[in-house]
Amino acid sequence: MIVAAILLVFPLCLAFAAISDLLTMTIPNRISLILVVSFVVLAPLSGLALPAIGMHALGAAIVFGICFALFALNVMGGGDAKLLSAAAIWFGYDPALVVFLANVGIIGGAVTLAILMIRSQADMILAIGLPIPNSLLLAKKIPYGIAIAIGGFLAFPSSPLFIAALESLK
Repeated sequence: MIVAAILLVFPLCLAFAAISDLLTMTIPNRISLILVVSFVVLAPLSGLALPAIGMHALGAAIVFGICFALFALNVMGGGDAKLLSAAAIWFGYDPALVVFLANVGIIGGAVTLAILMIRSQADMILAIGLPIPNSLLLAKKIPYGIAIAIGGFLAFPSSPLFIAALESLK
C-alpha cells in the first residue's frame, strides 16, 4: 500500500498540476499541499530516517527561498513557485534534486520556446480552428507547471522515496 502511494501520489499530482496550468494558467494550492503532506506521511513509513527527512526539508526550503525571490521579482508565478518547492521535498538535498531542477530548466526552456512559436501564429491557429486552449494562445504567462511536471517525471526514478519503494519490493 505504501509503495503504491509513493509511486502514484507524486506523478498524479504533477500531471494534474500540468493540465490545470495548461488549461487555466493556475495551479491549485491543494496540489502543493498534497505533495508536502503525502511526503511527510510516506517518508517515515518508507524507512527514511529522521535526518534524511530533514535533508529533504532543507532542499525544499532552499528551493522555496529561491522561488520566493523570483516571485518577488515578478519572474515566476506563485503557483509555479509553490509547486516547484513542494516537488523538491521529494528529492531532498541530494544529487537527485539537481537532476530534477536541471530537467525543469531544460524542459522549461523548450516549453517556453514552443509556446512562443505557437503564440506567434495565434491568428492563423484561431482562424483555422485548431483545438488549442485559448489560455495558451492569448495569455501573457507561460504555464511552467508543464515543465515542472515533465522534469519531475524524468527525475522521479532517482528520488530517494522511489528508490526506497523499489527496494521494498525486492
